[in-house]
Amino acid sequence: MDLIDTHQHLIWRDRLGYGWTAGIPALAEGDFTPEDYQAQTKGQGIAGTIFMECGVDDADYQAEARYVATRVGRDGILGQIASCRPETDAGFDAWLEECGAHQVKGFRRILHVVPDEMSQNEVFRANLRKIGRKGLPFDMCFLARQLSIAEALARACDGQQLVLDHCGVPDIAGGVFDDWAKGIDRLAALPHVSVKLSGISAYAAPGTASVELLRPWVGHVLDRFGADRVVWGSDWPVVLLGAGLLPWIEMTRNLLAGLSAGEQSAVGAGNARRIYRV
Repeated sequence: MDLIDTHQHLIWRDRLGYGWTAGIPALAEGDFTPEDYQAQTKGQGIAGTIFMECGVDDADYQAEARYVATRVGRDGILGQIASCRPETDAGFDAWLEECGAHQVKGFRRILHVVPDEMSQNEVFRANLRKIGRKGLPFDMCFLARQLSIAEALARACDGQQLVLDHCGVPDIAGGVFDDWAKGIDRLAALPHVSVKLSGISAYAAPGTASVELLRPWVGHVLDRFGADRVVWGSDWPVVLLGAGLLPWIEMTRNLLAGLSAGEQSAVGAGNARRIYRV
């Protein structure tokens, strides 16, 4: 099963600001480069990666996309998911237009660290629909408690391909399954929403992530969305807060082992090629 990593973060501290990493020892210092990633994943069946915007400081998000565009086509990078600011009209159309030259395969605005009301604003939703009219997906990053907000956004933008990052950030450490599962069920009922199998090992208690622990959560996502609406991502280097990169790849293969070969191929790479057009 080849894998396309649809959630590869990269950090270049001499170019951009990453204030969110302060206070996270595993991420607070040093760079995380394409060369580092390739060295770690050699022989692991990674067919390519899609860079995921890294939550850089607000002043830097456009500079990030411009720089990453120079790296696409090298080091296995197939394209990028760029940051945007749909909550404001000022400059939004110009940024969408510019991104046409930056190998952008989709957009994201991190929504779990801003007021819940942001995505409920009609300006935000109208601008999101513009992304959809360009045929590009939008990655949704919401916490489990916000899945009803994600559903409302999805229903308001039914012409927009949406991807729910990190399986909706379940509280695996707390074992809070039922409320999360209900939110997943409602989103899975919407055919224009897909889900990303990524990040979840970090939501287990430190040192406890295992195939056995994660299987009920992953199984629920696969059952509800089906193998044709699930994509895979490493969430590197944030995955270092959970299982780590290579263990997560191994866990992924074990968690998907019960699927047919065709289903594994779809989750591993085929759906990513279709949704992000790489």
